[in-house]
Amino acid sequence: MSVPFTRHRRLRQSAAIRSMVRETVLNPADFIQPIYVTFGTGVKQEISSMPGVYRFSLDQLEEELKEISELGIPAVLLFGIPETKDSLGTSAFVDDGIVQEATRLIKSRYPELLVVADTCLCEFTDHGHCGMVHMHEHDGEVCGEVLNDESLEVLVRTAVSQAKAGADIIAPSNMMDGFVQAIRQGLDQEGFSHIPIMSYSVKYASAFYGPFREAANSAPQFGDRKSYQMDPANAREALREAESDVLEGADMLMVKPSLSYLDVMRTIKDQFDLPLVAYNVSGEYTMVKAAALQGWIDEKAMVLEILTSMKRAGADMIITYSAKDAARWLKQ
Repeated sequence: MSVPFTRHRRLRQSAAIRSMVRETVLNPADFIQPIYVTFGTGVKQEISSMPGVYRFSLDQLEEELKEISELGIPAVLLFGIPETKDSLGTSAFVDDGIVQEATRLIKSRYPELLVVADTCLCEFTDHGHCGMVHMHEHDGEVCGEVLNDESLEVLVRTAVSQAKAGADIIAPSNMMDGFVQAIRQGLDQEGFSHIPIMSYSVKYASAFYGPFREAANSAPQFGDRKSYQMDPANAREALREAESDVLEGADMLMVKPSLSYLDVMRTIKDQFDLPLVAYNVSGEYTMVKAAALQGWIDEKAMVLEILTSMKRAGADMIITYSAKDAARWLKQ
């Protein structure tokens, strides 16, 4: 007598059947496209470690915005490279800052395109850290300590200035304790209670950020960010971080990076009833792009598989440098 078995292959017989039973579906509406903006004119500068990704001056943004909009990508994430930096990150919150000017331009030309403003200080401080720094001497050496509470005031000023410029969503990425509560209160007090916060709730001290630091010119000038970004070995800590942000008023939670933290994403999704954002970061993008340029992999197949894995793990939105390519491939 033969042993009965289930014929799972019946539902894989053709592309049409596979499409009908597919559990996880990607759509261009899932994506958020990062954009790097800088001062000057005539600037469209490719980032050497991120082929296909550029820094744009404001006069060169039109073509990029038009393409993003026509592909059905609903949102952009803005990063700014300022003209000048100082220890306080002053250019992060001035009315004529690069992110503020870019926001006004985008909303005037493409009002339906959502502007997500990254709210951090690392691009704007001369020391490259995400908060205020106290320099002191220890054992004869000059050391720097990133100050938590003193940083919150500057982050609030930055978030409010971004909201005043027209940002649709504030996305604080600094990982200071209490940053969501401080920014929520600051926005509410200035009449921006309707502006949601997309919190970088679970942000690891990751080696996958390397290309971004070239793109944004934001590498720390001393030490590292391990005192405020999370240890990659920790998963339970992610729950504590996310829970704090939920209680403090976050509207969306994020896990960054995503590809190496799919388990964390799934846990966060199961635990909290808020939209979840995956950040497919620069190093993840660059690994695939570099291999594709060598002809070693099928870039389209690999990118779509990676993005599908993030959505399968629970992501409602995906920030990715592959957004435009993926949107084109999905329309084919």
